[in-house]
Amino acid sequence: MIKKTLYFGNPIYLSLRNSQLVLKTPDADKLEESFKREAERTIPIEDIGVVVLDNRRITITTGAMEALLGNNCAIITCDSTSLPVGLMLPLCGNTTQSERFRNQIDASLPLKKQLWQQTVRQKILNQATVLNRNTGAVVKNMQVWANEVKSGDPDNLEARAATYYWRNLFPTLPNFVRGREGEPPNNLLNYGYAILRACVARGLVGSGLLPTLGIHHHNRYNAYCLADDIMEPYRPFVDDLVINIMTIAN
Repeated sequence: MIKKTLYFGNPIYLSLRNSQLVLKTPDADKLEESFKREAERTIPIEDIGVVVLDNRRITITTGAMEALLGNNCAIITCDSTSLPVGLMLPLCGNTTQSERFRNQIDASLPLKKQLWQQTVRQKILNQATVLNRNTGAVVKNMQVWANEVKSGDPDNLEARAATYYWRNLFPTLPNFVRGREGEPPNNLLNYGYAILRACVARGLVGSGLLPTLGIHHHNRYNAYCLADDIMEPYRPFVDDLVINIMTIAN
């Protein structure tokens, strides 16, 4: 079953009742009876996959959080600029978790390099598809690079492909530079990648894997190295969505 992603950008009170997430607008009790029913609704906890909290006046009970995490739901909090800054995941999302943790820890370096080779290859191919479909740019070079990726990507073809990709992805923005703190549409890309990262991390936890143990990304301050690895081939799909948003806005 496809899980729902719930986004809350206005003040709301979230609680739990009979295994249902209760959504209640502020001061609903003060409304007339006919409006009170419209000010409250419920959603089955098992139908929810991601919850995005994007307002400082949102209240969520610990009971609701416990139920959401118990059903392997990712809870994302945003800052004052609406960018995701926090991610909460269940500690135990799979019955064979400890066994799979051991397999992750025991994974050999050659295996990790081969997995990263497959990851980079697919990322470049997906970038080529998005680039060609949206701009008509030549992508034969990217397809060649994808086929030339070796175990562990020692030639850093991922970076070479990325340079060409970002240089041509937004023809109307010839000076565009991809960066977290860069000019728009970097803000849209950042937001999309943050949601993607949460979805991937949630899937990893549900599969009994530890998001911290990556196959390529390694950072002592990063609790989601594996999620950052696995999400790489899916980033172009976020880019494609951003292009569509920009097209509609113009």
